[in-house]
Amino acid sequence: MYNKNERSLPVDQHEVIALIALRPVYIASAEEDKWSDPRGEFLSAFYATPVYNLYNKKGIPSDKMPEVNCPIQNTVAYHIRTGKHDVTNFDWEQYLKWAKKELE
Repeated sequence: MYNKNERSLPVDQHEVIALIALRPVYIASAEEDKWSDPRGEFLSAFYATPVYNLYNKKGIPSDKMPEVNCPIQNTVAYHIRTGKHDVTNFDWEQYLKWAKKELE
Protein backbone atom coordinates (compact mmCIF):
# COMPACT_ATOMS: atom_id res chain seq x y z
CA MET A 1 0.00 0.00 0.00
CA TYR A 2 1.27 3.43 -0.90
CA ASN A 3 2.11 5.59 2.09
CA LYS A 4 2.04 9.30 1.22
CA ASN A 5 4.61 9.96 3.96
CA GLU A 6 7.22 7.78 2.25
CA ARG A 7 9.47 9.22 -0.41
CA SER A 8 9.06 6.49 -2.96
CA LEU A 9 7.18 6.05 -6.18
CA PRO A 10 3.72 4.50 -5.92
CA VAL A 11 4.62 1.99 -8.66
CA ASP A 12 6.43 -1.29 -8.91
CA GLN A 13 9.82 -1.48 -10.62
CA HIS A 14 8.54 -3.49 -13.58
CA GLU A 15 6.23 -0.58 -14.40
CA VAL A 16 9.16 1.82 -14.43
CA ILE A 17 11.10 -0.51 -16.75
CA ALA A 18 8.06 -0.89 -19.01
CA LEU A 19 7.96 2.90 -19.47
CA ILE A 20 11.14 2.70 -21.53
CA ALA A 21 9.84 -0.10 -23.77
CA LEU A 22 11.39 -0.24 -27.20
CA ARG A 23 14.66 0.86 -25.63
CA PRO A 24 17.06 -1.86 -24.50
CA VAL A 25 17.60 -2.34 -20.78
CA TYR A 26 20.09 -4.50 -18.90
CA ILE A 27 19.61 -5.41 -15.25
CA ALA A 28 22.34 -7.16 -13.28
CA SER A 29 22.57 -8.64 -9.80
CA ALA A 30 25.20 -10.21 -7.60
CA GLU A 31 24.61 -13.47 -5.78
CA GLU A 32 25.75 -12.15 -2.39
CA ASP A 33 24.07 -8.73 -2.71
CA LYS A 34 20.95 -9.65 -0.74
CA TRP A 35 20.07 -6.02 0.06
CA SER A 36 19.40 -5.32 -3.60
CA ASP A 37 16.99 -8.30 -3.82
CA PRO A 38 18.32 -10.20 -6.86
CA ARG A 39 15.08 -12.16 -7.23
CA GLY A 40 13.05 -8.95 -7.21
CA GLU A 41 15.38 -7.34 -9.76
CA PHE A 42 14.98 -10.37 -12.01
CA LEU A 43 11.20 -10.40 -11.64
CA SER A 44 11.07 -6.70 -12.52
CA ALA A 45 12.68 -7.54 -15.86
CA PHE A 46 10.37 -10.52 -16.36
CA TYR A 47 7.18 -8.59 -15.60
CA ALA A 48 8.20 -5.71 -17.89
CA THR A 49 8.60 -8.17 -20.78
CA PRO A 50 4.93 -8.18 -21.95
CA VAL A 51 5.19 -4.50 -22.83
CA TYR A 52 8.34 -5.16 -24.86
CA ASN A 53 6.56 -8.04 -26.58
CA LEU A 54 3.89 -5.58 -27.77
CA TYR A 55 6.65 -3.97 -29.83
CA ASN A 56 8.05 -7.30 -31.06
CA LYS A 57 11.04 -7.00 -28.74
CA LYS A 58 12.26 -9.99 -26.80
CA GLY A 59 12.52 -9.90 -23.03
CA ILE A 60 12.86 -12.45 -20.28
CA PRO A 61 11.17 -15.69 -21.40
CA SER A 62 10.53 -17.32 -18.02
CA ASP A 63 10.09 -16.44 -14.37
CA LYS A 64 12.85 -18.95 -13.55
CA MET A 65 16.05 -17.11 -12.73
CA PRO A 66 19.03 -17.99 -14.88
CA GLU A 67 21.96 -19.85 -13.41
CA VAL A 68 24.69 -17.71 -11.89
CA ASN A 69 27.02 -16.30 -14.57
CA CYS A 70 24.63 -17.30 -17.40
CA PRO A 71 23.19 -14.05 -18.83
CA ILE A 72 19.92 -13.69 -20.71
CA GLN A 73 20.72 -11.17 -23.43
CA ASN A 74 17.61 -9.99 -25.23
CA THR A 75 16.27 -6.45 -25.54
CA VAL A 76 15.47 -6.87 -21.85
CA ALA A 77 18.63 -8.46 -20.45
CA TYR A 78 19.55 -9.85 -17.05
CA HIS A 79 22.36 -11.65 -15.31
CA ILE A 80 23.25 -12.65 -11.80
CA ARG A 81 26.92 -13.22 -11.11
CA THR A 82 29.01 -14.52 -8.27
CA GLY A 83 30.25 -12.03 -5.73
CA LYS A 84 29.11 -8.99 -3.82
CA HIS A 85 27.71 -5.57 -4.75
CA ASP A 86 30.17 -4.21 -7.29
CA VAL A 87 30.74 -3.76 -11.01
CA THR A 88 33.23 -6.37 -12.15
CA ASN A 89 35.02 -7.31 -15.36
CA PHE A 90 32.37 -9.99 -15.87
CA ASP A 91 29.65 -7.32 -15.76
CA TRP A 92 31.45 -5.08 -18.28
CA GLU A 93 32.08 -8.00 -20.64
CA GLN A 94 28.35 -8.82 -20.63
CA TYR A 95 27.25 -5.21 -21.04
CA LEU A 96 29.57 -4.64 -24.01
CA LYS A 97 28.66 -7.91 -25.72
CA TRP A 98 24.96 -7.10 -25.31
CA ALA A 99 25.33 -3.46 -26.38
CA LYS A 100 27.12 -4.44 -29.58
CA LYS A 101 24.20 -6.72 -30.46
CA GLU A 102 21.40 -4.38 -29.39
CA LEU A 103 22.75 -1.07 -30.61
CA GLU A 104 24.03 -2.05 -34.05
